Amino acid sequence: MSPRHRTTLARVFERPDRGDIPWRDIEALFVARGARISEGAGSRVRVVLNGVRAVFHRPHPGNETHRAMVRSVRRFLAEAGVTP
Repeated sequence: MSPRHRTTLARVFERPDRGDIPWRDIEALFVARGARISEGAGSRVRVVLNGVRAVFHRPHPGNETHRAMVRSVRRFLAEAGVTP
């Protein structure tokens, strides 16, 4: 995992929740950890990591991940055994 991915992981697990993490950084983190990503309908993204499945919606029209989504990503990563 690159330093950029480590930084993104640390930002996802920061408290209070951040609302300024670019979605492309989160997707890159998923891929770096070995996740399979597939496109769903509309802005849906299906992610499978270490046998744990989740569906996320890409933020639009902007690219910043909102706090609620960061909490969902944090919960997904923790369930998949990925922590900083």
